[in-house]
Amino acid sequence: MKILVPVDGSKYSLEALKVAVECAKSKNAEVSVISVATENSSVDLEISAAERERMNERLEKQASSVIKAACDVIAKESVKSDCKVVIAFSSVADAILSTADKEKIDLIIMGSKGLSPSSRFKMGSVASQVVKYSDCSVYVVKMAG
Repeated sequence: MKILVPVDGSKYSLEALKVAVECAKSKNAEVSVISVATENSSVDLEISAAERERMNERLEKQASSVIKAACDVIAKESVKSDCKVVIAFSSVADAILSTADKEKIDLIIMGSKGLSPSSRFKMGSVASQVVKYSDCSVYVVKMAG
């Protein structure tokens, strides 16, 4: 069994990682952890190419930092894992779904919300899109509060 856990550094994604580790231990599964960095080359902003490149580098550096922290958590467990940054050229949800398809993932475990500001909705837009369009099962981890 292969489990995919997208992380963004939010408390929701870190809780999903904990759930994935426990699931992997009980099922002798492999965990693939990704952090998605968005590519802003197609964004229509009035900024220079150099500034756009700096923005992309900052986003990739942030994703690398998040993936390192997640890998440090999972490294303490006796779970087979793979951690990497994925670049999103369209949406974060598309990058997660594409990774799941490419890696033949059996289960996606993700937080119900990410780093976007809190809203009245119980599930964030990325989680909603992944649940709606995924070909595999999706376990959405919610937290009180």
